[in-house]
Amino acid sequence: MTHSQPVLAIDNLSLEFPAYKSSVKALNGVSLHVNPGEIVGVVGESGSGKSVTAMLSMRLLPERSYRITSGSLSMLNRDMLSAPEKDLLKIRGRDAAMIFQEPMTALNPTRRIGRQMLDVIIHHQKISAAAAHAKAVALLRDMHIASPEQVLESYPFELSGGMRQRVMIALAFSCEPQLLIADEPTTALDVTVQRQVLLLLREKARQKGTAILLITHDMALVSQFCDRVYVMYTGAVVEQGLTADVMSHPQHPYTRGLLSGLPEMVEPGQPLLTIPGQVPNLARLPTGCTFAERCVHAMPVCGERPVLTAINRDEQRKTACWLPQQELSQ
Repeated sequence: MTHSQPVLAIDNLSLEFPAYKSSVKALNGVSLHVNPGEIVGVVGESGSGKSVTAMLSMRLLPERSYRITSGSLSMLNRDMLSAPEKDLLKIRGRDAAMIFQEPMTALNPTRRIGRQMLDVIIHHQKISAAAAHAKAVALLRDMHIASPEQVLESYPFELSGGMRQRVMIALAFSCEPQLLIADEPTTALDVTVQRQVLLLLREKARQKGTAILLITHDMALVSQFCDRVYVMYTGAVVEQGLTADVMSHPQHPYTRGLLSGLPEMVEPGQPLLTIPGQVPNLARLPTGCTFAERCVHAMPVCGERPVLTAINRDEQRKTACWLPQQELSQ
């Protein structure tokens, strides 16, 4: 597979959740792709649509709870929106895996870690119990777990949060998927353990050539671990590009607002800034720029919805803003 064939390709995808006398427009024309072997970040506040994008990519949203109004979503050249459940059961775990925010809710608290790992490995790889056990031990050892046999005999509640998340990463890689979706995988962990877990995740992905889609609200994590980044707001991508470019020259006021909360982006002695206001109601989105009410640079033209547009004709570097950074700096 080459870079012309993304592992995950989403094109102009719009999704809504029907509600009483209205609908919640959770995704509004989202387009993104993840190439083999790269780590791509999707960042934004709660309500930006990033987790809905992740869950839909694996078809984990409850069926009949949502409505696709436009666009397409394919994984490994397969249409995920029309795939039958029997195909999805094969894809999940074998071709694509997901790591959730809180491993305590993803792991079965009544079953030992070993039993849960062996069930997954045997289901997808059709190998003997002895071979599956050996693989589980090797996977945990790859996660720098000193006593893998002891962990296999443990219940989830007997392990720390960081150890449980290492188990989840080991499970995710157990069938060597081509795509790994990590939805806020370190939110429940302290900063030191966060970094350890993410370094392990990146190390394992690089070894196996696995593509990662990292869902997060934390721009600092994106800056440290992602090759490219998509910034989402109100269910739409408002900025995208190589992580280094977005971090050093943010083009959208929302991106700059997210970055202003990072200590390393603020002059010494200056307070950290927060974005004023709140994300608008997704059932009643404004007709123009959805960030205008929170933007100090809003102009009359912001009454019209800006289109995601290439910057300097670079199709990788785009923003949806009437007044990008290069004009603000003049």
